[in-house]
Amino acid sequence: MYKSLSPLVSAAFILGGCSLIPDYQRPEAPIATQYPQTSSYAPALSGPIGADQGWREMFRDPVLQQLIESSLLNNRDLRVAALNVEAYQAQYRIQRADIYPAISANGSGSRQRLPSSLTQTGDSAISSSYSATLGISAYELDLFGRIRSLSEEASFIYLSSEEARRSTQLSLVASVANAYLTWRADQELLKLTQDTLQSYEQSLRLTERTNQVGTASALALSQSRTSVESARASLAKFQRQVAQDLNSLALLVGTSVSDDLPSLPLASDLLAEVPAGLPSDLLQRRPDILQAEYLLQSANANIGAARAAFFPSISLTANAGSSSSELSGLFKGGSGGWLFQPQINIPIFNAGSLRASLDYSKIQKDISVSQYEKSILTAFQEVSDGLTARKTYKDQLMAQTDLVQANQDYYRLAERRYRIGVDSSLTFLDAQRSLFSARQTLIIDRLAQLTAEVSLYKALGGGWIENSNKAL
Repeated sequence: MYKSLSPLVSAAFILGGCSLIPDYQRPEAPIATQYPQTSSYAPALSGPIGADQGWREMFRDPVLQQLIESSLLNNRDLRVAALNVEAYQAQYRIQRADIYPAISANGSGSRQRLPSSLTQTGDSAISSSYSATLGISAYELDLFGRIRSLSEEASFIYLSSEEARRSTQLSLVASVANAYLTWRADQELLKLTQDTLQSYEQSLRLTERTNQVGTASALALSQSRTSVESARASLAKFQRQVAQDLNSLALLVGTSVSDDLPSLPLASDLLAEVPAGLPSDLLQRRPDILQAEYLLQSANANIGAARAAFFPSISLTANAGSSSSELSGLFKGGSGGWLFQPQINIPIFNAGSLRASLDYSKIQKDISVSQYEKSILTAFQEVSDGLTARKTYKDQLMAQTDLVQANQDYYRLAERRYRIGVDSSLTFLDAQRSLFSARQTLIIDRLAQLTAEVSLYKALGGGWIENSNKAL
C-alpha cells in the first residue's frame, strides 16, 4: 500500500511547484532619460541623490531637526501606517500558512446512561467512549499553484504597505518642514508689520502736528491715518496666522510646540541643495513608485490564482488514532484506527464565473500598469517643477533683494526731504508703503523658495532616513 502511495505523493509535491502566474516584466518608464535642460531649469547636479541624503543633512536648523524627530515618534498618521504594515504582514503569514497542512491532535470522551426502556436487556446501562486522533483536515494539494499565487499576491501587498509607510514618513518630514518654515515666515511678517505700524504711527503724529500749524494738508493727514489702520489690520491677520501655524505644526508633531523656540533668520542657510540625479533613479528610490510596482506585481500574481481555478483541486483529510470504551484501554494494542479521505473538485459548469474572474484579474493588472506609469509621470513632473523653481526663485530673490534695497534708499531720501520741508508728506508716505510691500514680498518669496526646495527633496524620494548610514 505504501509503495502504491509513494508515486502519488511525489507527483503531488512536483506539481505543487507549478505556477500559472504570468512572467512579470516591468513596464517601460514613459519619461525622458534626462530632465529638461533649458535656461529655465537648474542643472540636475551630480552627486548623491536626494533619497540618499538624510533629513538631518538636508535641514540645518536644529529646532526643525528636533521637531521632525518628535513627529516621527508621535505623529498618529505615521503610527497608523506602521500598524498597517504589521497588519498586512499578519495577513501574508495567514495566507502563506495555507501552503502547508494544518496538523491537529484531538481527544474526546463521553459517558452516557441509557434508561431501561431503551436497552435490549431491560436494565439501565452506562456506556463509555474515548478516542485520541492526530491528523490533517481538508488540506488542498496545490497542484496548479493557486494557493502559492495567493500567497505571493499577499506578499507583494505587504511589501507595498511598507513602501506606503515610507511614503507617509517622507510626506510627514516635508509637511513638518513646510509648516515650520511657514510659521517662521509669518513670525517675520508679524515683526515687520509691528515695526512698520510703529513707523506709521510716528509719521501720523508728525503729520497731525504739521496739520495743526497749517503745513500738512487734510489729504496728507487722511492718507497717514489710512496707512496706520491698514497696518493694524495686517497686524491682526499675521497674529492670527502665527497662532494657526503653531497649531498646525503641533498637529503634525503630535505634541505641543512652544511658541518661543529659538530660530534662525529665514534668510540664513537653512537647507542643503540636493542633486537631482537621473530620472531613472526615481524608479528605485521613490516609495510611491515602488508601492505602485508592488501592487502591479500583486495583480500579476492574482492572475495565476484565477487561472488555477479552472483546474481540478484535490483536498485531503487524514487522521490516525485509537479509541476504546475504557480510558485505561485507549492506547492498548488493537485499539488503533485510521482514516484517509481524499476529495476532488472538478469545475464543469459555473455560468462563466471563472472566466469573468480571470478577465477581472487581467483588467486589474492593466489598471495597476496605468497607475504605475502615472506615478512615474507624476514624479518626473514634480522633479522638473522643482528644478525650474530652484532656478527661477534664485533669480527672483536676487531681483527682489535689489528692489528692497532700492526702496530703502527711496525711503531714506524721502524722509530726509520731508523733514527739511523740500517734499510733501505724500511722497514720504508712498516711500513707506513701497518699502513695507517690498519687504513683505521678499519674505514671501524666500518662503516660496524654501518650500519649493523641500518639495524637490520630497520628489526625489528623500526624507525617510535619519542620515546616510543609519535608517530611522
